[in-house]
Amino acid sequence: MLREASVLAINGGSSSIKFALYQIGEPPKRGCFGKVDRIGLDGTNLSYNDSSRNRIISSKIGVSDHKAAANFLIDWLEKQIDFASVMAVGHRIVNGGQKYSQPQQVTRELLDELRRISPYDPDHLPSEIEVVGLFSERFQDLLQVACFDTAFHRDMPRVARILPIPRSFDAKGIQRYGFHGLSYEFLMEELAREAGAEAAQGRVVLAHLGNGASLVAVRGGKSIDTSMGFTPAAGFPMSTRSGDLDPGLVWYLARTEQMTARQFHQMVNYQSGLLGISETSSDMRDLLQREAGDIRAAEAINLFCYQVKKWIGAFSAALGGLNTLVFAGGIGENAPEVRTRICSGLEFLGLELDEARNAANGPVISIDGSKTTVRVIHTDEELMIAKAVFRILGNVDQTKL
Repeated sequence: MLREASVLAINGGSSSIKFALYQIGEPPKRGCFGKVDRIGLDGTNLSYNDSSRNRIISSKIGVSDHKAAANFLIDWLEKQIDFASVMAVGHRIVNGGQKYSQPQQVTRELLDELRRISPYDPDHLPSEIEVVGLFSERFQDLLQVACFDTAFHRDMPRVARILPIPRSFDAKGIQRYGFHGLSYEFLMEELAREAGAEAAQGRVVLAHLGNGASLVAVRGGKSIDTSMGFTPAAGFPMSTRSGDLDPGLVWYLARTEQMTARQFHQMVNYQSGLLGISETSSDMRDLLQREAGDIRAAEAINLFCYQVKKWIGAFSAALGGLNTLVFAGGIGENAPEVRTRICSGLEFLGLELDEARNAANGPVISIDGSKTTVRVIHTDEELMIAKAVFRILGNVDQTKL
């Protein structure tokens, strides 16, 4: 059978596995796509596109952890696509540590290094490594490629990477890594395509606002600083993550609440942010519906918007000004009211929203003539994984696949 140039992109998160099949082209053509989400929670769900009826199909599935979810997904995919036509599988890996700053063919050496740095991010790396292993076991002759979320930030200035703790820890890899790199890489490509190379080379702040959320300051097309740090829990409040906290809380809660390190980790990653403040939901859509009658929901939204605004201001200072602000992610792309609140008060940066464009989630939501252009771009991490894999395929002896 003639092998078509198609790749499978796998985007594993702490509670989900997204997937998309792409055929080679410019741009690559997406076919089957979907996700398994709520892994480890009640109501684990598979959703995917039904191209014959042009709609999304969803169904509950009975799995309990990442390994079961990945095995279920592989079994399901084997019924949907011809794996003889798949030339490689690309995997999102949250952290490449100090060693990996470019997409890499998966080898035993790479997996050993990822296992070594798994304590950097115990909520993502172990499950991602497990998913890579399962695909490798099931398709032993299929090329596997690792694409790193930290790669976009690896050229950050040292002043932005080093943490203010004893220098000896820096040599052990404890530094600011930054995340959402695949999303940011896509956004910069789209910015150049939509606004031109000059805009992409200017002073840019990208805001990836979803369940996980971060900002990056970009100048000359390069990351110069980002809000997430050594782990994705740093920065501003997210759906269930706290963002930056006074480190003195660790010792205080250990003494007064007998809170262990594990319990503190659980709290700041899964019980804080929008969920912790609202006490009702981690979903911005729910909170916007409830805020008029629930002060807790209102305070959660206000805190989120206030903190994002502060980071935009800080990064504008680091950049020496601001030319373009880009919103992306589930909240950034679909919540006009949140964008309005974030941008309100940033007029001193030459930023002014057009209410009608913003309400319509238009591609440009600032007024004509605004000194700072504000854009909404729909991000696509799976596409960036596919492009990286196609590049690697171009350097691999195809006869060995």
